[in-house]
Amino acid sequence: MFARVTEYRMKPDSIEAAEALLNKLKSRIMSMKGMHQFINVMGEDGRGYVVALVESKETSDANLETVRAIWGEFADMLAEPPKPAGFHVLMNETRA
Repeated sequence: MFARVTEYRMKPDSIEAAEALLNKLKSRIMSMKGMHQFINVMGEDGRGYVVALVESKETSDANLETVRAIWGEFADMLAEPPKPAGFHVLMNETRA
């Protein structure tokens, strides 16, 4: 499994609009090839992280065009460009 972790910062006056847009894009995000889990966290200051768990690095790389298009939807709301990084997942457990 592979994780794409992206740091971002929204403009303070765009936080509510960004959350509404994210909810509209949910099905598009979750329908990307190999998507297992998607987590988006944001603080009150607009700083946040996206953690997307996918099958493999290759799958994540194959989704890059779609990911860029989705981030493009947020372009006017971002205070700075998102900063993605990729990681091999060592453990992903959920307590039942």
